[in-house]
Amino acid sequence: MSVLTLPDPIAAYLAADTQGPDDLARCFTLQGVVKDKGESHIGRDAIKAWKRESSTLYTYTTEPFSVELIDGIHVGYCHVAGSFAGSPIDLKLRFRLERDLIASLEITV
Repeated sequence: MSVLTLPDPIAAYLAADTQGPDDLARCFTLQGVVKDKGESHIGRDAIKAWKRESSTLYTYTTEPFSVELIDGIHVGYCHVAGSFAGSPIDLKLRFRLERDLIASLEITV
């Protein structure tokens, strides 16, 4: 089995996702954006609030299995399993990176 090599900001995001809202928000630029479930969360404070809320609703594990660079966007594919309807599911995470941080993240099915 081959080892998946992720860009540092994406690896940091996946590690911080298991830690907490503050750690996760630090992975983003000051005006970073998360798009999830049809909503946009802009700026580190909004990203912290998004993570805090989702952490109270669900527990889950994320296993990345592929990443590719498409038109400057890193597209990661992850297997996600947890305490939510439809689990497990494979999600697509589109990362736009900027200065070793995440400028935007869009989470889709």
